[in-house]
Amino acid sequence: MPGQIDVFSLLVPGLLPILAGCALLFVVLDLLLARLGLYRYTWHPSLFRVALFTALFSGASLLLWQ
Repeated sequence: MPGQIDVFSLLVPGLLPILAGCALLFVVLDLLLARLGLYRYTWHPSLFRVALFTALFSGASLLLWQ
């Protein structure tokens, strides 16, 4: 994974595209879990959402890191 990516002559961190992809995936998963009513079974829904996003981002970053 490159340290920096050139986007229209602007250097951005290499994790930024991964962050954007995980954010989109998180929004879809969050809507799905909310629609199915699975947040009723969690102790703290907001904490579960943060943990879900952290797990998605960490997993994707570790998979793509070489």
